[in-house]
Amino acid sequence: MTITEIKKKRIGFISLGCDKNRVDLEKMIFNLKSFGFAIENNPENAEIIIVNTCAFLESARAEAIENIIEMAEYKNSAKLEKLIVTGCINELGYSDLKESLPEVDDFVNIKDNEQIVNRICKLYNVNSQYHNLNDRVLTTPNHYAYIKISEGCNNFCSYCLIPYIRGRYKSTPIEDIILEANYLAQKGVKELILVAQDVTKYGIDLYGKKRLVDLIRELSKIEQISWIRLMYCYPEEIDDDLIAEIANNPKVMKYMDIPLQHVSTNILKMMNRRSDYNSICTLFRKIKNQIPNIIIRTTFILGFPGETEEDINILHNFLEEFKLYNVGFFKYSREEGTRSFNFDNQVDEKEKQLRLDKLSQVQFEIMNNLNTEFIGNVFDVIIDEAYTDYSIGRFYGQAPQIDSIIYINEKLDIGKIYKIKITNKSDYDLEGEKL
Repeated sequence: MTITEIKKKRIGFISLGCDKNRVDLEKMIFNLKSFGFAIENNPENAEIIIVNTCAFLESARAEAIENIIEMAEYKNSAKLEKLIVTGCINELGYSDLKESLPEVDDFVNIKDNEQIVNRICKLYNVNSQYHNLNDRVLTTPNHYAYIKISEGCNNFCSYCLIPYIRGRYKSTPIEDIILEANYLAQKGVKELILVAQDVTKYGIDLYGKKRLVDLIRELSKIEQISWIRLMYCYPEEIDDDLIAEIANNPKVMKYMDIPLQHVSTNILKMMNRRSDYNSICTLFRKIKNQIPNIIIRTTFILGFPGETEEDINILHNFLEEFKLYNVGFFKYSREEGTRSFNFDNQVDEKEKQLRLDKLSQVQFEIMNNLNTEFIGNVFDVIIDEAYTDYSIGRFYGQAPQIDSIIYINEKLDIGKIYKIKITNKSDYDLEGEKL
């Protein structure tokens, strides 16, 4: 087979996991298209399928395996010739992965993503010298995009596999991020969402000090960029300079995703987190005092080994005091290879669910009350979807795909920002009208 014949192959994708994984896939898609492959949305019509996997939790690994097996079935009933697995599951070093999934033609590690074109050609016994280009094809709507500002993590929380999957913390140079952001702005992106396992540590490995504020200021100079959103700010690293930048920079959304995981000092210590209850409360009071209209998103792990009813009550009281708008709850997942896997006093799955249900109801009532307070307010809202007689948008306190949304009672232009008055609420979401 020749390279010309290979370029006629159609490639389909299954992408799982987080938005950092999404960015990896977008870069692979760009290079595959640049080489000449056609992208196929229907797997039944693809000769090559790439499954980009997540492996953060056991449930994610199970989902990855299910998708791999499902795609492998197309080898018997459709055009599928080659099945390739990329992403995090390859980083866990399962010795039996190739034996248990013989249908897979190649397992490509994350560090080898840049070789994806050459790896595919090799499967067809063709030598290719394609040189990877640092560009991407957006899989989000054209008006917002994720920028991965670092890779890996140094925190080594006792429940987490990320440092073992993605390696140690490694920042992307500022000039590379600015180059990528300018390119995205030229394509119509208005909202940049900065993502990393910990954006607040940005630059410490490259420059010997944290440079997130410097990065934000450089990104703010890009005229076409209207909104900059920060995802995954670890509480231990949020300092006065960052708080002031969020408060005073009009392009930075008054929104912070701060993954606390818990607030009980006892549980935080066992999680190998550096915060405690008092330091978290002090930080949140400072943020709310200096940025009165701030929307904070956080996540909590329930049912961690040794968690007691008292720990749940501490978390309950924290929610009642700080009245956060966006909160996610997850049951603790016992992951082999983490320190907490061997901890005593593992919590029963039924009890985990009871705790999750209890606190979810508490948070629902808090959010419902906050939504009531929003009625009558006017926000700048960016439109994500538009239909015949209504549109779906977000204000600064709503990140795409994970937070609530605003329904607007007319068809508006996707990607444009409008003044929207909030007129009603429905469950978690809001309703509004264009002024």
